[in-house]
Amino acid sequence: MATRQIILDTETTGLRHEDGNRILEIAAVEMIDRKLSPADRHLHCYINPGRDSEEGALNVHGLTTEFLADKPKFADIADGFLRFVQGAELIIHNAPFDVGFLNMELEKLGRGKITDYVSGIIDTLRDAKDMFPGKRNSLDALCDRFEIDRSGRTLHGALIDCELLSEVYLAMTRGQDSLLIDFAGGDSETGADGAPRRQRKPLIVAVLSAEEAAAHNAYLNDLDKAVKGQCLWRALTAPAAVSA
Repeated sequence: MATRQIILDTETTGLRHEDGNRILEIAAVEMIDRKLSPADRHLHCYINPGRDSEEGALNVHGLTTEFLADKPKFADIADGFLRFVQGAELIIHNAPFDVGFLNMELEKLGRGKITDYVSGIIDTLRDAKDMFPGKRNSLDALCDRFEIDRSGRTLHGALIDCELLSEVYLAMTRGQDSLLIDFAGGDSETGADGAPRRQRKPLIVAVLSAEEAAAHNAYLNDLDKAVKGQCLWRALTAPAAVSA
């Protein structure tokens, strides 16, 4: 069965939903079996949060109250969003932040929590801290570490951050596929279950030359003399005695 993952990011009016901040942008990029789907299979929407952004947040995302004034409310996009992520595994950088905001928005609508709809959540920030302890592990830092081009990113935006995170995630988890790649590469075929099967190549049988056989026999003779006829190799290879 194909593995469906969604790289997800949100932009918000501020850092804490406990202070009444809301989501104002959601992007969700689909990836199936570690391959990004075409752009028409992605979800991206701006949301009217019903309030102004805090100054610090506005400086990060640049989405003004005026720009968002004619955009749909979260309640208007909730059904489509939940259908899109249904059953998928979410990949989020600093997942507790986005999950906290999503849960707040869903709970306002009586729709439970995001974990009620998805198969799991991967936090790439937590994984990066395990992989690179003591180093900076922001999305920008990881892009630099993995040599991922982020020159087109001037402000934070949910969609471009998802696209960058997809490359970061694939780079971070490349080793997980190495065995499968090695197994499926070269001469391979597909089994009845659709999984790759390595074709067995013919065994190469090396036959001793007469000189090699003589040298080996001479070595065993010397060894047998040294151990006074107790050479185990000779005992193992000698034909069994046949009783009359």
